Amino acid sequence: MAVTREAMLEQWERPSVWQRLTIRDALWVLLVVAGAGFAGWFYQAQMDRYEFAILAGTAVALIAWGLYWPPARLFTVAVTGLALLALWRYGSDYELRKSAFLLKYVLESQAAFMWMSVLYVLATVTYFVALFSRSDFVGRTATALTWCATAMGMTGLLVRWRESYLLGADIGHIPVSNLYEVFVLFALITALLYLFYEDRHRTRAMGGFALLAISGAVGFLLWYAFDRDAYHIQPLIPALQSYWMKIHVPANFIGYGAFSLAAMLGVAYLLRAGAEARRPDGVLARVLPPLELLDDVMYKAIALGFAAFTIATILGALWAAEAWGGYWSWDPKETWALIVWLNYAAWLHLRLTKGWRGTPMAWWAVIGLFVTLFAFLGVNMFLSGLHSYGSL
Repeated sequence: MAVTREAMLEQWERPSVWQRLTIRDALWVLLVVAGAGFAGWFYQAQMDRYEFAILAGTAVALIAWGLYWPPARLFTVAVTGLALLALWRYGSDYELRKSAFLLKYVLESQAAFMWMSVLYVLATVTYFVALFSRSDFVGRTATALTWCATAMGMTGLLVRWRESYLLGADIGHIPVSNLYEVFVLFALITALLYLFYEDRHRTRAMGGFALLAISGAVGFLLWYAFDRDAYHIQPLIPALQSYWMKIHVPANFIGYGAFSLAAMLGVAYLLRAGAEARRPDGVLARVLPPLELLDDVMYKAIALGFAAFTIATILGALWAAEAWGGYWSWDPKETWALIVWLNYAAWLHLRLTKGWRGTPMAWWAVIGLFVTLFAFLGVNMFLSGLHSYGSL
């Protein structure tokens, strides 16, 4: 009984969530509430009740994000400041992007995406230099480059959103409607997930592997932009003219980003395990992240991605019911989304119930990325169905 009483007293004396809040936390909450309130007031003429609900939900999520992970606050403030500067410079004249120096070379959406692309590639190289040189300064530089790239990419998305409305009220839409825009979103989400785990585990040894996936997305993005002229803002097709797109697509890409991060950490795990088996005192065995760390973050990333992908699938079913009259139609995109979901459900099941971990699960995470990649891109390229509006 004595132990129970002590535990009860400790629980009773432990400060509540509200008691643990600092002045900075309170300021963060007030800042987000004020920003959301201003956005709702300023754009009320263009918003319906569903969009007000999405705005409120976004504000709550942003508050929780900043309270749980303080670095997100400075990132959000920086992106907001840059986006507001671009919107102020634009005014109501979309053609200023061709002549105004600040817009043309820095804050216009396409310019921001180019900065993002360059900085991500530089960050990838810098992370690997830091890994093999063991230089803390180089590692901090890589982290700073990643934060800057992500800030420029997020600014570009917000500015592109405004640019679409400057082109015409009937054209305006959230920039997650085509492959060009969602590849930017993928890069940003993957980077933020990695930066979170880097901060939580206090190590940059995973950075080069995580950034490889992002650099791959950047390579596709640049090819798609310049070879296919995909960077132009286009009106939404009727199938995408729905408030569901604002929540379904971002939820999906949290899943895609987390699965990609897990796969790249799986690659690092296999390299480290192979290096230890061949030469325990070799360079790779000494510089690559510990196997326990890679296994743990890989599991956390897949768990987070699975939760987000599950929510996205449910939202997609609700959207389908509204648009096509049925929750599920065994469209190729839906079928492959189910395959992806079952793949990671099985991964988590064997991890949690059978204790599977290590090399087999790392291989599974890597192979799972190819399954996910086909569901994301392959279906659009090789199969046709109700979701055929995102083809290359």
